[in-house]
Amino acid sequence: MLMPTNPPTPHQVACADAAARTADADADAPGCAGSESFALMVLGHSMAPEFLEGEIIIIEPGGLARDGSYVLAWHREEWIFRQLLGAGTGWVLHALNPAFADVAFTDLTVVRGVIIQKALPGRRRASKYYI
Repeated sequence: MLMPTNPPTPHQVACADAAARTADADADAPGCAGSESFALMVLGHSMAPEFLEGEIIIIEPGGLARDGSYVLAWHREEWIFRQLLGAGTGWVLHALNPAFADVAFTDLTVVRGVIIQKALPGRRRASKYYI
């Protein structure tokens, strides 16, 4: 589960939604300069041990999602944070904690952003980049 560090403004939501709709060329929201990165706080332990509860992750909505990337996805009316893995002709959203099931899908439309960095508040040296 993820929780915004600050509630997004309507402008941020419009920009994130516009960046996520790659199939519709007319979906660009006015005033959005490409895709704007945003931060979320990790809640829960589905991505442990790499991502721990309380860490802050930075998501780039327009980031390149590829095999092995950590991504933010929209699945069953819920935002989930998982590792993207290629699986034959489709893809899998993989939780690092084996107590959570993988989610299979056929295309990347569920992926809404790529995690580019993590940080632990108050511990700059604990930051890690994923690009």
